[in-house]
Amino acid sequence: MFNALQVVTTVIVGLMVGVEFSVAFVINPIFKALPEDSGQLARSHGGRMLGAVMPFWYIGSLVLVGIWAAAGWHHHGTGLVVTSGVLLILSVIMSVLLLVPINDQGKTWTPETRPADWKQQVNRWDRFHYVRVAVIIAAFVLLVTALT
Repeated sequence: MFNALQVVTTVIVGLMVGVEFSVAFVINPIFKALPEDSGQLARSHGGRMLGAVMPFWYIGSLVLVGIWAAAGWHHHGTGLVVTSGVLLILSVIMSVLLLVPINDQGKTWTPETRPADWKQQVNRWDRFHYVRVAVIIAAFVLLVTALT
């Protein structure tokens, strides 16, 4: 049962990392290259869609890592799992304090209602997101390392 928990947790965190990596390095660059207002409209839609799912994915991942750490307290690699959990906590804090406020505004924008500085806000969100992606990649690497 413990092995199943380890595998499920690692897969769920890994998929989350993959989605967030894809947003940073594939999806958003595609959106930036779209003509006229299409990119901003696409980001607004993406913000609504992923904004509804990602909080559960982040918290769910954190809960699974916490269960793994508690259940495997005396197993090899628990320190790595705990450190991974700390990084996931950091990613949640970053999300709530830095990214969600921008996303909450951006997901309501239309070409008619967006603020004059919308591009600067989008770029700010992207910079914060790059850091968050690095944090969750590190958390994922620690989980994979704990499996070995």
